[in-house]
Amino acid sequence: MNHSLQSPGTTTYDVIVIGAGPVGENLADRTRAAGLTTVVVESELIGGECSYWACMPSKALLRPVAALAGARGVAGSREAVSGGLDAAAVLARRDDFASHWKDDGQASWLESVGVDLVRGQGRLDGPRQVRVRTTEGTDLLLTARHAVAVCTGSRALLPDLPGLAQARPWTSREATSAPAVPGRLVVVGGGVVGVEMATAWQALGAQVTLLVRGPGLLPRMEPFAGESVAASLTEAGAVVRTGIDVAAVRRETPSSPVTVVLAGGEEIEADEVLFATGRAPRTDGLGLETVGLTDGSWLEVDDTCRVTAVDGGWLYAVGDVNHRALLTHQGKYQARIAGAAIGDHAAGRPLDTSPWGPHAATADVAAVPQVVFTEPEIASVGLTAQEAERAGRRVRVIDHDLGQVAGASLYQDGYRGQARIVIDLDRGHLIGATFAGPGVSELLQSATMAIAGEIPVGRLWHAVPAYPTISEIWLRLLETYRQ
Repeated sequence: MNHSLQSPGTTTYDVIVIGAGPVGENLADRTRAAGLTTVVVESELIGGECSYWACMPSKALLRPVAALAGARGVAGSREAVSGGLDAAAVLARRDDFASHWKDDGQASWLESVGVDLVRGQGRLDGPRQVRVRTTEGTDLLLTARHAVAVCTGSRALLPDLPGLAQARPWTSREATSAPAVPGRLVVVGGGVVGVEMATAWQALGAQVTLLVRGPGLLPRMEPFAGESVAASLTEAGAVVRTGIDVAAVRRETPSSPVTVVLAGGEEIEADEVLFATGRAPRTDGLGLETVGLTDGSWLEVDDTCRVTAVDGGWLYAVGDVNHRALLTHQGKYQARIAGAAIGDHAAGRPLDTSPWGPHAATADVAAVPQVVFTEPEIASVGLTAQEAERAGRRVRVIDHDLGQVAGASLYQDGYRGQARIVIDLDRGHLIGATFAGPGVSELLQSATMAIAGEIPVGRLWHAVPAYPTISEIWLRLLETYRQ
């Protein structure tokens, strides 16, 4: 097969995938495994946001922070630690994890699974057609026999503020790929990107000021999660300010400092400013209007990720673009569902014949796990107590101090952390769990399985945690519930 189509003409495939991030790659892999000819169209790097500007480089920046904190947190090892992080070494390791922003390995993988690649800007051109302006400047028209899948992800959403565009602010892309540590960094936004990047750059030597419009950090999680991160950032030397509105941004020349103007007139000067204030779908200029949709909009889908507003069942929107769960692992989950559904639909098979169950995404709504790789880590899945109550659930909330668990006290001297589970009293199983503390990310999959599997609380009592591990928190939570 030709794996680098660039010449003009009309080429027909069973499936066309627009976007070669992890979502597009996984969907293409599934449709190829089903025997369907598949082509992927990509305008940037194969591997997408996650590989080069999000998951991989951000976690590469954050892992040394956690490792150093872990060493300093235990008597015997803390005495062996002197100095802070080696910023140059951390950034070089980050560059390795981002493959130095080259996608040769990802392109080779597509070829190895038999997926064709077209490099260029793709846009819908009516039902089952995608027109590509290739990187060579030619036009290529692709036609799909069965399905077109939009897997273009999301981009940083910047507010409409005076002077912002001229100030050249950082978004998540610049924050994860910056070649050097800024002396002073203002971070606007208290969500996951904001707190993770504040944690990383403060530890690497920047003086970070975190500005948050709302009353606290991580507003979509349990309150204690944001409180833990705010306390840790403050202890590390960052300035955390809540209830703050930014009114304008000013930078006189490309090499001059940036000034952030607050709503009350106060000004804060920094070397860089990062706006982590939300995401928007990368669907502008995608030709949605040619199939009756609105340019630049989120795409509403059913549980197989088919776009509900387009007749014929041929258009799919998978990953961030459908706005169900803007997380890489959830997008890959959707890709597996959609790829299998496309394969079965093309073969004329019912969608519920798989031994894994019906091809329908449910875990991107009911049991969405997420880890915030700050210091301390935050891990959550399912509903918060407030969300459950707003949904009219009759629940019981169980809290426990993680520091009272033997395994946690061994993990780190003076361990500080908290755990919470939310139990639906009518259904008798967990519907939410949140953990805050060092190393808690490894508790998350057990909570996710309990929620997704709707395991009765009585059965969890017989899932005995090993002693002495942090997982013993499950025993303590269940003991509290039985009291």
